Amino acid sequence: MTGDTVTGDSRAWRSALLARVIAEIESEIRQAWERFAVGLDVEPDSSEAVELAWLVADDPAAYDWRTVDGAIDRLSCPACGSRLTQGPAACETCEFHHRMRFGAREVDRRHVPPGNEHAVRVASAVARTRHRYSANARVGYELALPDLVAGDLPSTRQAQAGKALINKLTDDECDRVVSFAEVEELARGR
Repeated sequence: MTGDTVTGDSRAWRSALLARVIAEIESEIRQAWERFAVGLDVEPDSSEAVELAWLVADDPAAYDWRTVDGAIDRLSCPACGSRLTQGPAACETCEFHHRMRFGAREVDRRHVPPGNEHAVRVASAVARTRHRYSANARVGYELALPDLVAGDLPSTRQAQAGKALINKLTDDECDRVVSFAEVEELARGR
């Protein structure tokens, strides 16, 4: 049983739950950017903020990942004209900055297992730049993201078992499933 995708802010999500989680993460990213800019006496949507955003995007290791993603969200790619990192997979500038974003700091939230923040960050980056990833990668990260945000972190064994099941699905099946139970059902017997 597959579900319909849910549209939120012009993007199609595989479920209402994922749409809500992405909206929460994007709100956190906006708030992190606004706090950062205001803390430097910069109006978050000013031309000065664009200059600041380029400084952050060019040196992500100096900042928290939400601040980096907030900076990236305010920039246009000089090569393709799309929002930075959102351009076509062939755009080298977007690809460069997409990879650079992973150099940003990750501090685990309180009361979550070590490594949870890294998992949240990677899963949210995959979900927010879907076109840069395979159908198998997208489904795994998107299905896991709500649980990661809730503070869970699968063990290596659990993650590998989930990946093995996902790898049994076709790309079309990966794009249609809305739950891990559906992945298990489709993969059964293959």
